[in-house]
Amino acid sequence: MSATPQQFGDYHLLEKIATGGMAEVYRARAYGLAGFEKILVIKKVLASLASDDEFIKLFIDEAKIAVQLMHVNIVQVFELGEVNTNYYMAMEYVHGLDLARLVARSRSRGGPFPLPLALFVICEVLKALDFAHARCDEEGEHLHIVHCDISPQNILVSYAGEVKITDFGISRAAFQAKALHEVIRGKYAYMSPEQVDGRPLDGRSDLFSLAIVLYELLTGRRLFKAKSRDETIARVRRAEVPSPRSYRPEISEDLEGILLKALAAKPQDRYLTAGQMLEDIGVLMVREGHRATNNDLAAYIRSVIETDRAQAESKAKAPSRLDPSAVVVVACEAFPPPRTLSTPKQSLAALTQEWSGIIGEAGGQVWEQEDGSMLVVWVDGELEDMVQAAVRTCVALKSVTSKMR
Repeated sequence: MSATPQQFGDYHLLEKIATGGMAEVYRARAYGLAGFEKILVIKKVLASLASDDEFIKLFIDEAKIAVQLMHVNIVQVFELGEVNTNYYMAMEYVHGLDLARLVARSRSRGGPFPLPLALFVICEVLKALDFAHARCDEEGEHLHIVHCDISPQNILVSYAGEVKITDFGISRAAFQAKALHEVIRGKYAYMSPEQVDGRPLDGRSDLFSLAIVLYELLTGRRLFKAKSRDETIARVRRAEVPSPRSYRPEISEDLEGILLKALAAKPQDRYLTAGQMLEDIGVLMVREGHRATNNDLAAYIRSVIETDRAQAESKAKAPSRLDPSAVVVVACEAFPPPRTLSTPKQSLAALTQEWSGIIGEAGGQVWEQEDGSMLVVWVDGELEDMVQAAVRTCVALKSVTSKMR
């Protein structure tokens, strides 16, 4: 994006932060009286989806759900609006990075993610989920909110050590149409068995997803992620969990027990509420001396950034030639069948969102996107690994596309 801010309604868009399957996100500035300024986030529906009623409904539902959730560990939504038929949300700006990026950058330090900090982050998310799952409307009716997309990408950590969950774009609530609950959306490697099977969901599904995040934080290994989407789904259905202590002996039997309970295949065998899981982890942290605070998390983030900076400066000063780098680019395009054939099972817009989930799971980045069309890149990796990821992704995209006929 250019250095000149782009006017968007009452806001100035400063830079694009991300593009997803349904919306693009900008860091923006709002103005008020007497020189008042505020940095926030503008999330607006992609232009290619602006006329798609289903996606507009999902976007509005996201705002309706998120605005009910005023909590220190949930990204706040300030406003739902429309500019030239383009729907947007004005949201809280979290100055930091998501958990996935923090974990990726922390690998440069060597060693596993600190156990006390991992438990602290999970406890902060559990506070948010406990609040969201128990939320009622003004008439006292339970909203039955389920986030449905708990993953490292949707857990934000600020440079001040705050932890917040975001992106209720595919979450579910009681006021939504039943048909929306029957569509499977999200990151398959972080879904619960009942979610991949399209069964009814409650808060225990979010706890399963969060336990996957904790398992991967503690062990440094993906739990259910496989080379293909179908194998990933099969692993989730089986819910077979290797002992985390086999990868990291410092994990106690009690902590392993908490993890395995939250990762039980059947919802009735898991924690009933986020509050119960939070209580068990809190007691364990005190008993085992895993003290951690927002300040500790902030200090760790600073140390990770400083390590990255030092390594970058060291490379810049080195007299040797620059290391070669590689970029793998894939262009994807789908066309609706001729009118003489049967109507496709889903629209190009819906197919594009399903593509986004597959690409995100494979570590690809979407640089350009229209209905049924994407430009995807893989960067910052070994060439052979990126080519293999791109090939697997193309096979998966072809498979889901053929099913729309």
